[in-house]
Amino acid sequence: MTGTERQTDAPASRPLGALYAGNARSVMFRGWQATRSTNWLVVVSGFFEPIFYLLSMGLGLGALVGTITTESGQEVPYAAFIAPALLAVAAMNGAIYDSTWNVFFKMQFAKLYEGMLSTSLGPLDIALGEISLALLRGALYATGFLVVMQALGLNLSWSALLALPAVLLIAFGFASVGMAVTSFMKTFQQMDWITFLLLPMFLFSATFYPLSVYPQPIQYVIQALPLWHGVELVRGLTAGQVDAGMLWHVLYYLVMILLGLVFTTRRLRTLFLD
Repeated sequence: MTGTERQTDAPASRPLGALYAGNARSVMFRGWQATRSTNWLVVVSGFFEPIFYLLSMGLGLGALVGTITTESGQEVPYAAFIAPALLAVAAMNGAIYDSTWNVFFKMQFAKLYEGMLSTSLGPLDIALGEISLALLRGALYATGFLVVMQALGLNLSWSALLALPAVLLIAFGFASVGMAVTSFMKTFQQMDWITFLLLPMFLFSATFYPLSVYPQPIQYVIQALPLWHGVELVRGLTAGQVDAGMLWHVLYYLVMILLGLVFTTRRLRTLFLD
């Protein structure tokens, strides 16, 4: 059998043909090693950012605000109200950074993906590997922040243990969509739109105030935002307000993950293989 025949037969033996070689872990490990050697300070700063928000807003301003009534009618201290929201934000920020700016640099300047796709790796390997790296970063942020919440007594129920897998789901959703969007970006000016969209979502996703303070039309807009679903999911788990309604939040992120993976894989294939 010739070398050409072996290259032709190899993709046919894979589950998804030329799209997936089953080796996404190599992409993730490569990214993790690069992060450890060059970007560790950025990772550390991202971990402390939500803690500073919690100390200043939750404990500082919280002393003046007192308690907040949640959408379910439960009264909780202000710090316990915003802490789970900041946990969801930390997962979003960690996932978004790795799946947007890092991916943009690798795609537009380092030309890393072209080299990867010249090997046995497929577009889905790259997508899953990069998203897994973003997911790992989100998990590190979330675990550390949960420990801080526990130390400050802001986890009000045993169901707060479920907040960690919920945060991983949030990070997975944002990382998938973030990488899909970044695959269409060509300039730094276009990348600035991501920050432009994230900032108002951070401020207006019932992060610092209950949804009920907004006019009804604005509430509908907020409820369509992905971060709002994450905030409500984590807030309900840390406060012990577990009900079947949480399944809608979970379904929202499952759809995000599916759409992000599909669009990212197709986009990488279009850019580098077709």
